[in-house]
Amino acid sequence: MNNFKKRTLSIALATLVAFSLTACGTTAKKDEASNAKTNVEEKATKSEYGLEQLAWAPDTYNALVNVIKEYGKDSKNYDEKQKPYAVFDWDNTTIMNDVEEALLAYQLENLEFKMTPEELDSVMKTNIPKDNFNEKCNNKDGKPVNIDSITEDITNDYKYLYENFKGLKGSKSLDEIKKTKEYTDFKAKLRYLYAAIGESFSSDVSYPWVTYLFAGMTSKEVATLTEKSNDYWLAHELGEETWTSSEEMPGKAGVVSVSFNTGLRTVAEQQNLYKALMENGIEVYICSASYIDVVKEFATNPKYGYNIPGEKVYAMELLKTEDKKITAELDPEYFQTQGKGKTETINKFLVPIHGHGPVIVGGDSNGDVNMLSDFDDTKVSLIINRCKGGKIGELCEKAIETMGKPEARFFLQGRNDNTGKYTSSEKSIKLGATEEKLK
Repeated sequence: MNNFKKRTLSIALATLVAFSLTACGTTAKKDEASNAKTNVEEKATKSEYGLEQLAWAPDTYNALVNVIKEYGKDSKNYDEKQKPYAVFDWDNTTIMNDVEEALLAYQLENLEFKMTPEELDSVMKTNIPKDNFNEKCNNKDGKPVNIDSITEDITNDYKYLYENFKGLKGSKSLDEIKKTKEYTDFKAKLRYLYAAIGESFSSDVSYPWVTYLFAGMTSKEVATLTEKSNDYWLAHELGEETWTSSEEMPGKAGVVSVSFNTGLRTVAEQQNLYKALMENGIEVYICSASYIDVVKEFATNPKYGYNIPGEKVYAMELLKTEDKKITAELDPEYFQTQGKGKTETINKFLVPIHGHGPVIVGGDSNGDVNMLSDFDDTKVSLIINRCKGGKIGELCEKAIETMGKPEARFFLQGRNDNTGKYTSSEKSIKLGATEEKLK
């Protein structure tokens, strides 16, 4: 959590109270830095092979141009039968922020669910250990929380909402429902649960879990819901919100709090890159840890500017019932599209078609490290620099060490989190900050 200089004692005291509530999950604060100075150039200064320079870091731009030159349809070794291809992550690589997390907040705000209370209770517990969550996620009183205590509270809240909200089984409008303590408690505790699972358990447990909340919906319903959410969050400011559960309803879990990033943005550089690659005979694929129908809607809908064919999108897949309703069970025909599962997905579905690995791979997080590193055929591993640690931090270090060197494979691209725009360098500006940082 960023610490801001407080101007008055009253603000400091208010902040102290806020910190007493556990904020489990993303905690970067937004301030007036949305107007911070950035080096983004709105007008392209150069274009080669249809790739506009826009706000690409110069070395990164030149590396991408060289791949198009060496492997595109005008190159001497181009093979129409085994086309070169590129694979990109979606969240925080192709777009600014996370489409799945944005959709979860939209679902909660608008109570967009297709489950009974009993079904929701079962879905929430799917594959979650009964251990206490990470101590970062302790409640307001500093006591631990686990899946049984939090789901009991959420299910009780949802029973009231299910029986009373007209979008489910009741007669009350959403505006009326939003005034209830059950609504406040439900949305905060369910969003908290998602963050707590991510903080506490391995990615093969946490990544699929949020997709299970689509249980009971059809693919078309998820796509429609995604479009509504996208349109809402694309118009929303980039920042952070904190939700706190009802003080009047501590329940078994107690009072909990969660903070998360808000807003979505499309990225002009990525839109143009995909267009340029495809026009030069280099196929473009998406490999995302979000749910397949969510990513497909964003990737294929012309109004969002990416125009990726639906069959080129790989993401989390769930089994469906005979009447095409989504279930809370992963489809065993597909790998989990996170971590090593991204590499496995590429090897299973793309290498047999193309006869080789991707020439470009793009990502931003630890979940992308495998596919960024695993293929000898990859000439450019593009990393959106979020100044992260862990395995992705190690790849960023490699990129820094080889900057300007001919043997470079890993390339950084900086971003201003306050605007969602690139910075024309490898350095990034974190949410709430004004200073560019390389790491």
